[in-house]
Amino acid sequence: MNAPAHIAAPVELIDLSDPADYAPVDAFARAHPQGTPFHLSAWLRGVELGCGQRGHVLAVRRAGVVLGMVPLTEMHHPLFGSALVSSGFAVGGGILAYDEVAAHVLATAAWDLAHRLECPSVELRGGDLPEHEGWTIKRGAHAGFVRPLAADDEKELLAIPRKQRAEVRKALGFDLAIEVGRARGDLDAHYAVYSESVRNLGTPVFPRKLFASILEGFGEDADILTVRRAGQPIASVLSLYHGGAVMPYWGGGTAEARTWRANDMMYYALMRHARQRGCDRFDFGRSKVDSGAFAFKKNWGFTPEPLSYAIRAAGGAAREVDPLDPKYQRRIALWKKLPLRVANRVGPWLARGLG
Repeated sequence: MNAPAHIAAPVELIDLSDPADYAPVDAFARAHPQGTPFHLSAWLRGVELGCGQRGHVLAVRRAGVVLGMVPLTEMHHPLFGSALVSSGFAVGGGILAYDEVAAHVLATAAWDLAHRLECPSVELRGGDLPEHEGWTIKRGAHAGFVRPLAADDEKELLAIPRKQRAEVRKALGFDLAIEVGRARGDLDAHYAVYSESVRNLGTPVFPRKLFASILEGFGEDADILTVRRAGQPIASVLSLYHGGAVMPYWGGGTAEARTWRANDMMYYALMRHARQRGCDRFDFGRSKVDSGAFAFKKNWGFTPEPLSYAIRAAGGAAREVDPLDPKYQRRIALWKKLPLRVANRVGPWLARGLG
C-alpha cells in the first residue's frame, strides 16, 4: 500500500487520566466492528496499575469526530527487552480506523512514538495492518476461536462434538458448585487456582494486582466464575464481556480439576452464564497453531480462524517472548518443578515482561 497523498487530521496523544479525553475514543472502539476489550482505556489502565507498564492511546480526530485510534502499551523489562505493543498482555488490539488515511498515519505515529520511548519495535495484534514499507506481516502462527452460543443448555451440549460432550456430561454428574462474582473472595479463589495452573504449565504467573485492576476497571463487563468441589476452588476463570461476546481470558484448574472434569464444567457453565447475561457469542481467544490449547478448542467444536499481526523493528530484530520457542523449553521444565510459593513470589516480576 502506498502512502496516502494527504493527511486527514493530526494524530493526538490521548490523556488516559482525563475521562473527557478518552471517553469519545472508548466509544469509537466499542462501536467499531473490529473493536475488542483490549482497545479500551480500562485495559490500558489496568495493565499500567497491575504491571507498571505505561499505556498510551493515539487517535485521529476531525472536528471532534474520532476517525481512528490505536492503544499501546510501553513494555520494558531487563530480561525480555522493550517494545511498544498494541495491546500489552492482550491477544488483540491494533489500529482501528474507518479510513485508509487514518490507519496509515496512526501506524507512522506509533513508530515515531516508539522511537521517543526508546522501544526498538512495535507490535500490532490485529486491526488494520500497515503493509507499507518497514512493516512485516506475520500470518497463520495463531488462530482465534469464536462461535455463536446456542439457545439453551441442551442445544449447547449438542453443539459440542461427541467426545468432548461426554466429558461435559461426566462433569455434570459430579457434585460441583458454581460461583460467579467480583468480590475479593472471588479474586482470591481465582488467583489461588490460576497461579497453580500456570506453574504446572511452566509459566510465570501475572501479578495479582493485574487481575484486580482489570476487574475493577471493567466493572460489570468482567467477572470471575469458579468451580468448587467440597468447598474448595479447583477451576476458575476471569472473563471479559464486549459487544455481545464473552471472552474467558485467564482461566485454569488445579491438579485435582482433571479428576472431576472441572475445566469442562467451567466452560460449559460460563456458556450458560453468558447466555443469561444476554451474550450471543463465545470468544475462546487465540492459541498458537498446533498447540495443546489449539487442539482443546477444536475439540469443543470451535473452528480456528487465522490471525495476522504486524511488526516493525529497528534493524529488523523484534523481541521474541513466545514460550513455545525452543530456547525457553528447558526453563519451562525447571519452572514446573518450583514450589508454588516460590513460583508465586518470583513469577510476577518475570511475567511483567511477557506482555
